[in-house]
Amino acid sequence: MQNTGSDRSSAIKRVLLITLALNALVSVLKILYGYFINSVAIIAEGFHSMFDGISNVAGLAGISYSSYPPDEEHPYGHRKIESILTVFVGAIMFVTCLEIFKKVYDSAIHEQHIAVTAKSFILMACTLLVNIFVAIYEKRRGRQLKSEFLLADSRHTMTDIYSTTGVIISLVLVQRGITRADTVVGAIVGLLVAKAGFEVFKEAAAILVDRKQLDTAIINGIVCSINGVIGCHRIRTRGTHSNIFLDLHVLVDPSLTVESAHRIAHVAEERIRSRIPEIIDVVVHIEPATDPPEADWVCKGKDVL
Repeated sequence: MQNTGSDRSSAIKRVLLITLALNALVSVLKILYGYFINSVAIIAEGFHSMFDGISNVAGLAGISYSSYPPDEEHPYGHRKIESILTVFVGAIMFVTCLEIFKKVYDSAIHEQHIAVTAKSFILMACTLLVNIFVAIYEKRRGRQLKSEFLLADSRHTMTDIYSTTGVIISLVLVQRGITRADTVVGAIVGLLVAKAGFEVFKEAAAILVDRKQLDTAIINGIVCSINGVIGCHRIRTRGTHSNIFLDLHVLVDPSLTVESAHRIAHVAEERIRSRIPEIIDVVVHIEPATDPPEADWVCKGKDVL
């Protein structure tokens, strides 16, 4: 069953509220404990998790707005707000990088004693389990709800998994006397966050500049199966994965009445939307096939009259 805009928005908000609570808990524990034992790697991890929580808050605000129906000023709806929020997540990740590298620099200049104990490993192991749960949960729900924001946020959380694992390794090395491991791992965490931020930016930018959302061959196959259609071309899609706009040109027999041509356009629209529910708007431009069209415009197995 396809989610309505309201149902989808409510479901995304529930996911964000759960992850916000978990991220807030993890970030507070990491930052406080990191300062307590003077570990730049754990402090960096704490700030990383804190910005996860900030992105959750931004998501809650934005998702509410993106679910508003189309209006006079926004005839195509408000769903791109979600993509803009995705850009915001990427920006937050770069801010996180700056904070992490600042701590790394301070650690490299002023080496400090790091008090590693069994509590250090217990804390990081627990937060690692939380990170794994959040990443898997957000990714699964993001795919189900076709939410660009949840998928971007899950990638952000994946970097927590990698970096938390690195912090655990650094604690082992520090315990064995290799104190610079803490600084090195802090720098690696920063690089991982920067890489993830770039990927998030790239995906959101593709949507905002109207990258195509479907393989045109799929649309061509659906339309060409309709009686009366000779061919189609100029198939264009845009929007988000769950909110696709489509327009195309359909070739028909020039002797058809306006009513018959309109009926074909209506059938094409209904059949496309029934096969691909993510398409919410279809514009069909009818063209008479009077002159021999380009070969790739004509449906396979059909002749131009």
